[in-house]
Amino acid sequence: QVQLVESGGGLGQNGGSLSLSCAASGTIFNIATMGWYRQPPGKQRELVATITSGGSTNYADSVKGRFTISRDNAKNTVYLQMNSLKPEDTAVYYCNAEIRRVRFGAWYSDWGQGTQVTVSS
Repeated sequence: QVQLVESGGGLGQNGGSLSLSCAASGTIFNIATMGWYRQPPGKQRELVATITSGGSTNYADSVKGRFTISRDNAKNTVYLQMNSLKPEDTAVYYCNAEIRRVRFGAWYSDWGQGTQVTVSS
């Protein structure tokens, strides 16, 4: 089995910074794209940022220039540095990873349990 364990988040100030991390563990052969998604209160889950194993990144327009995604392939860990926080960044943030458990095996999309980020105005 595979587990994605998120840490970080919590309460931030308008204009402040928070950071998230997510470590994948278990039966892992390799990991392709890793990413962060979020679900604001009363809304659907949305993409925040993704990063490929080669380091190519993609960001939602709403976070470009403020958030930075990075990863440590040796640690199977993805990070999200969130700067210039806004109240509208308040959401549950979920880690996602495309994981192959064994060589030549199928790819699975695994999710973390979610971590709350609240930005006060």
